[in-house]
Order: sequence, then structure tokens, then C-alpha cells
Amino acid sequence: MKKHAVLITVLFALSVSLVSVSVIFLEFYKINKQQYIDHIFTKYSVITQIYRDHEQRQNSETMLDANLAVYKMQIVKEQEEQKTVLNEGVVLKREGFESLSALLMYGENGFYTQNTITKLRATMIRHNKILYFHIQTKNAGILIKDEQLKPYNYLNIMYAFSTIFMIISASFILVLQKLRPLIRLRRKIALFGDGNLNISFKTNSCDEIGLVSNELESTKEKINTILESRTLFLRNIMHELKTPIAKGTIATQMLDSEKQRNRFSSIFNRLEALVTEFALIEEVTSIDDKRDFSKYRLIDIIDGAIDMAMVERDVVSIDIMSDEKLHANYRLYTTAIKNMIDNAMKYSSDKHINILMLNGELCFESKGECLSQPLSYYIEPFTKDNPSKNSFGLGLYLVDSILKAHGQVLAHEYEDGVNRFIFA
Repeated sequence: MKKHAVLITVLFALSVSLVSVSVIFLEFYKINKQQYIDHIFTKYSVITQIYRDHEQRQNSETMLDANLAVYKMQIVKEQEEQKTVLNEGVVLKREGFESLSALLMYGENGFYTQNTITKLRATMIRHNKILYFHIQTKNAGILIKDEQLKPYNYLNIMYAFSTIFMIISASFILVLQKLRPLIRLRRKIALFGDGNLNISFKTNSCDEIGLVSNELESTKEKINTILESRTLFLRNIMHELKTPIAKGTIATQMLDSEKQRNRFSSIFNRLEALVTEFALIEEVTSIDDKRDFSKYRLIDIIDGAIDMAMVERDVVSIDIMSDEKLHANYRLYTTAIKNMIDNAMKYSSDKHINILMLNGELCFESKGECLSQPLSYYIEPFTKDNPSKNSFGLGLYLVDSILKAHGQVLAHEYEDGVNRFIFA
């Protein structure tokens, strides 16, 4: 969800906008339709008055027809049509009301006023796109067809709604189209973070995403230049160091004094070991892909580490299944295990190390004193407890760097006089 937060937000905004517009138009349609019906019904109030006068004065139907014809209306006289309209038509509006009419009458006592109350019910009906007006009294009823007026037409509102709906949809489609380069850019950044330094961010787009992409391309080129310069510098300086070390080692053998010869040999051997460890550190930190990683039996990697450490087999106890496998860079992982063996040989009290699998994790156990500092102190370069030891303080730093390149971390436990280093 978090990876597509922007896309989800845009789609949510689109949904809310379309639903809101739909609800607004639906309410507008209802109100507009009702207003149209109310407006038409006011015309029928005149027809109601005409029919009321017809009932009170007992005028002929011919006169009623003539009065209705003025308003483009006619009486439906066929019984079958009346029945069909009343049974199948849709009632649009219905009102019942009373009317009071006064007539001047003459009797035995002279003139007097006669009040007549007429009860009417008027119903507006739609049937087959034709409007009808049904007037009912207590004793009679009449169905009138309106030849002029038409039922409410919703097409104009539908056209307006469809136009706005399409405009909003098209706008959001354009927004999503603009977001597609952002999705591709995120994938490219992920590939670059995984070590693909040849990925290109360059684009011809001139919008904000295009500007960001081109800035990333410029930054990538600067980073690549710095990495190439760093690699070239380290390799050149190590090459230049190895030449005088080799010459010094040869010249040392020509010294007459054995004491001096041994002293200089020790110095040049330490320098050569330091250059070798620097080379390993440079290799670990510059790993940019997993092409050199393969499946190996863990027991074979440990055997290679023992040979590299040049220790006797009886000082290393191995409790690992022969079919245990690991996806790793063979040379680097062998170096990491070799450094753990060297560390045990230098600091354990009995010069012995036990290598085993514990809860699916590779462990190195050796007897000795507990570390005086947290493990984070020892995985920093050039740090060690005892400066007199024949070490540069790079062993655990190199182990930690190799494990990080393999997606692992170095952990430490101390229990009952045993130091336990774990490749977790």
C-alpha cells in the first residue's frame, strides 16, 4: 500500500469527485423534475376551474370541449383508453381540495346567496410520453389529454452530467499518465540502489518529474566518477605499495645481522598483510551485484577457511551437516570465517574454536574472557583491546563488511566463560 500511496490517493480523489458529481446531478435532477411538474400543474388548476364551472352550471359537453380546446386539451371519451391510462399510467402529482362558489338566488323572502362547496381531486398522469389530467368529484370524473405539453425530459441534464463526468475522468487519466514516469523512476532508483550503476535516469521530459530524473542522472554520473576515482586510487596505491614491500623483503635477506633481518622481515610482512586486508576491504565495499555468488556447501567453505588460516585441524571442531548449503561469494565468505578462526587463536584461553549451527545460524564458540566493550566497538576499523597483539584491528570490521554484503549481521553472546560469535 505504501509503495503506491500517490496512485491510491489519486484514484481515491477520482472516485470521490465522480461520486460527488453524480450525487449532485441526481439531486438536481429530482429538484428540476419536481419544479417542472409543479409548473405544469399550475396550468391544470385553470382546467380544474373550468370543470368546476361546468359542473355547477350544468353546461353542455360541447361547451366544455370548446373551453378545453383553447388550452390544447381534449376529453378522453373511449372507455378502453381511460382504463388503460388510469391503470398503467404513472402518477406524477395528485392534489385534493375543496372550492367554494356563491350564487345569488331569489326566493319567497327575496334575494339570498347560495354557497356551494365542491370537492375535487386532480391527478396528473404520464402514459406513453403523453400527459393526462384526471379530475374527480363525488359523483363524476373526467380524463383530459394534453396535446401540447410533453413529460419532463432529462436528456439535457444527462448531457451536462456526461460532459462533466468525461472531463473529470480525462483530467485524472492525464494525471495518471503524468505519474507513470514517476513509477518508472522509482524502479530505476531501486535498481541503482541494488548496485546497477549503469542505469540511466535521463529523460526528454521538461516537467517536474523530468527535472528530477535529469538531476538524478547528473548525480549518478558524479557518484560513478567518485567511485571510479576511489577504486583507481586504492588499486594504484596498493600496487605502488607492493613494489617497495617486495624490494624491501628481498633486500632484508641481504642483511648480515640476523636480528636486523628478522626485524625488517616482520615489518615488511605486516605491511604486506595490511595491504592484503585493504584490498579485501576495497573488494567488499565495491560489490555492486551478486554475479559472483553461488551455492556452496558450508563445510567446504569452512575447510577452505581452515587452510587459509594455516592452523592444525585438531584446533577446530566442526558440528555442521554435510548437506548444509549457503549462497555466497566463496572467497569473501571464506575470508570471514578465516578471520573468526584467527580471532579465536589470538584471544581464546585454550586456542580452540568450535564451529556449529545453532537455530539455523552459523556460530563460532571459544573459551575466554568476555569482551570489555560492546561488539559495535570492535567492528570499527583499527580498534582492539590489546595493542600488543599482532593485529591491525581490521579482522572483525572486515567480517562485518562481508556479512553485510551477504545480507547478514555479526552478533555476540557470552555464556559460562564462552564467547559466541554468530553470523545472523
